Amino acid sequence: MRTQGYVVEGAGLGLRRSFIDEIMQLDQPPIDFIEVAPENWMEMGGRLGKKLRAFSERFPMLCHGLSLSIGSPAPLDEAFVKRVKQFLDQHNVRLYSEHLSYCSDEGHLYDLMPIPFTEEAVVHVADRISRVQDILQRRLVLENVSYYAAPGQQIDEIEFLNAIMDRADCELLLDVNNVYVNSINHGYDAKTYIDSINSKRIAYLHIAGHYNEAEDLIIDTHGADVIDPVWQLLHDTYQQHGVIPTLLERDFNIPSLDALFDEVGQIRSIQSQFQHEHVASA
Repeated sequence: MRTQGYVVEGAGLGLRRSFIDEIMQLDQPPIDFIEVAPENWMEMGGRLGKKLRAFSERFPMLCHGLSLSIGSPAPLDEAFVKRVKQFLDQHNVRLYSEHLSYCSDEGHLYDLMPIPFTEEAVVHVADRISRVQDILQRRLVLENVSYYAAPGQQIDEIEFLNAIMDRADCELLLDVNNVYVNSINHGYDAKTYIDSINSKRIAYLHIAGHYNEAEDLIIDTHGADVIDPVWQLLHDTYQQHGVIPTLLERDFNIPSLDALFDEVGQIRSIQSQFQHEHVASA
């Protein structure tokens, strides 16, 4: 179990423009940290730029990127990485995470494509991560992604993930919902996957809702409430790795702010359960 501290703590919420004003009007919003996509804000000035500055001064802020394309066969866009670094420095961003996937080749693909689970891909991706970390002058955090096909697979997903973490010496954004989605779509045990991760690599967690297309096909949408089996998997994650900062993602069908706060509160409730157990056993 991880013993070192985290750069944030508690329960966070992905910041969306639809409720930014509503949160700003609250004296004490029940969130411990926020997360934004840097691509949506890097060139933003004026009124919205000032609002983001106000948020970054009020809450610890993380960034979760969309277009680094770390697994792409195309050359790394180093100019883009330098722009990201400038944004991270400007807003005192605690962590920068990205998807363990790719979204570009000769052009932007507008989707997160699965990287083949091969030893060759481990070397390719890890070398690109190392270069990004050199430019950023900070450790990169990679998220396990949902995927619906595994072209050219030679090794297990969890073996692929752990090999990249170790070779690149980077950190993991563990998306609990993605583990659940993939476990249904690809027929593996979600808890075994969670238990196979090195606790020291986990920087923080994501949790979200999804859409059931069929009994054996789930689509990761971030457009619904978190379901009970995913809450249980979050519980199992804390049991295995300790209480980890956890952020709620909601991108579509966004409900009222009170409904979002209820789910953030459920994260905090599960965290408190384990914290109290730890104090009682100490």
